[in-house]
Amino acid sequence: MDASTLLTRQGQRLLQVGMLLLLYSCVEGFVIPVLASPRIGLSVHTLSAYQGVLLMTQGLLWHRLKLGTRASSVAFWCAILGALAILAAYSVAAAWGVGNETIKLAGELPHGLAHGSPLQETFIKVLAYSSAPPGLVWIALVLWGLRAETGQR
Repeated sequence: MDASTLLTRQGQRLLQVGMLLLLYSCVEGFVIPVLASPRIGLSVHTLSAYQGVLLMTQGLLWHRLKLGTRASSVAFWCAILGALAILAAYSVAAAWGVGNETIKLAGELPHGLAHGSPLQETFIKVLAYSSAPPGLVWIALVLWGLRAETGQR
């Protein structure tokens, strides 16, 4: 498959994943009151809506990137992984009501987070921190892919 076709297909997939995240935000909004940490549940609601819009925006510009097939695939999967990893960490923290080792500021709020077992805290920390490397790779590749062609300003 040539790079142009791949970029178009990946852009469409980013639009679809973005819409799924908006749907997740809508559904998750209904369960906020029954979560162990409703305050973090509200953060999940906001975060998933933000990520949905971000991925849909990326999907709309994806076909304009000047990337080869390998680089576009790495950027695509890093975008998905980075978004879903941090959303998963916050979702688990909201459901369990623990995770203040990683999500420190939220733990200080009313209905925030308590300190969980070492296993729970480690699980949330690994999920949350695993979003950073793919996120940085994704941003770097998209910035590189948006470079101007020779002779353009």
